[in-house]
Amino acid sequence: MASPFTDPSAAAPRSARTTYLLVDGENIDATLGMNVLNRRPNPEERPRWDRITGFAQRVWGQDVVPLFFLNATSGQMPMSFVQALLAMGYRPIPLAASGDEKVVDVGIQRTLEAILDRDGDVLLASHDGDFLPQVERLVGQDRRVGLLAFREFVNLQLTALVDEGLEIFDLEGDVDAFTSPLPRVRIIPIEEFDPLRYL
Repeated sequence: MASPFTDPSAAAPRSARTTYLLVDGENIDATLGMNVLNRRPNPEERPRWDRITGFAQRVWGQDVVPLFFLNATSGQMPMSFVQALLAMGYRPIPLAASGDEKVVDVGIQRTLEAILDRDGDVLLASHDGDFLPQVERLVGQDRRVGLLAFREFVNLQLTALVDEGLEIFDLEGDVDAFTSPLPRVRIIPIEEFDPLRYL
C-alpha cells in the first residue's frame, strides 16, 4: 500500500501566494524529548528552525510568513532563543496565560481561524490534535494545508485528514531539520529507504 504522506520533491512550485508557517515549539520539543530521545534534547539535537523555513519556501515555491509561538506566562522570555529566531526571519509570538489555559494552543488556534479569511496556504509544525477543528476547516477550502511532524506521533484524527487533502511532511526525512540521524523506529516508505544509514 502506498504511503499517504507527500513527497515534497513532487510538489509543483506555485507563486503569488503566501505560506503561513505556524510553529508549536513546545509540542515539537516535547515529542522529540519524550517520544524520540526519551530524555531532554541537547541543543544540538533540536530542530534547525532555519531548515524548516527553507523547506516551507521550497515545498510550494512561495513566500513564507514564519510564526513561532512561545509560552511567556512566567513573565520571562528566553532572549537568546528569541534573538536567534529573529535572525532566522521568524516572528516570535510570546503569549501569557491569565489562568491555566494552554496559551500556545490558544494562540495557534486563533491564528488558524484568522487565516480562514485570508488567501494563503498553511504549514503547521505540531502533532497536537487540539488543532483538529481548525485544520479540518482549512483543508476544506481551496488552499494547501500541511503538517510538519514526526509521522509516527501525529494525532490519528489529523492523519485521517490526508484523504481530505492534508499533506504530512516528516521533520527528519522530508524537512531534513536535524543535523544527525535520530534514534527512531518508524515505518519507512521503500522509496525513502537508504541502506547506508544502517550499515
